[in-house]
Parts: sequence; structure tokens; C-alpha cells
Amino acid sequence: MIFDKKGNTTTVFQENISLVQFIKNLKEAYPKIKDDHLIINLFSFSALSSDDILEFLQISNEHREQNKSFVLVTTKLGYDDVPEEICVVPSIIEAHDFIEMEEIERDLDL
Repeated sequence: MIFDKKGNTTTVFQENISLVQFIKNLKEAYPKIKDDHLIINLFSFSALSSDDILEFLQISNEHREQNKSFVLVTTKLGYDDVPEEICVVPSIIEAHDFIEMEEIERDLDL
């Protein structure tokens, strides 16, 4: 598992591993990154389904309850393929933009 920390945002990505193992590793590493906004880069996975994305729901909900952003990045699924509770964007740039928007909303108590 590779972590790229910039400011208060950490991007997490992994190469050549199953999604199940990736999620297990993410949960194990979570205490180290729980205070950051998280971008989960899923580009290394050749195929993803809606059910695969649902595997991130619990950790996403826990993270967002702490007023931290949790964003998945993939082009394998669209916005309509995932529940509203999970944020999925097609690029790292959009993930950073999304986090910035959420920070503004939190600052304004929206």
C-alpha cells in the first residue's frame, strides 16, 4: 500500500493486489491516516462493480462522521452506479476539488 500525503490529504493506492486484500490493508493502515482527508485511487483495478464499491461503505461512513472527506477515484463506474453515501470521481484532480468543496461547506456549517 502506497501513501502520498500532501497537507491534510492522503492519497492511497496499490498495485497488483486483489480488492479484498486492498480493503483489508486499508483497514489495517487506517489508524495512521484517520486524521487526513482520504483519496482512494482505484485505477490499478481493471474491473470494479457496484458491489465492490459497497465494500468501502463502512470505512467511508466512519471517516465522514469524523468530518473528514473520503473519495474513491475510478473511471470504471459512474455516479449512478454507486449509492449517494459514497463519493466516486473519475480523476485525482476532481477528488482534490471535491475535498476542497467539502471543507468550505464544513467551514460554513452547511
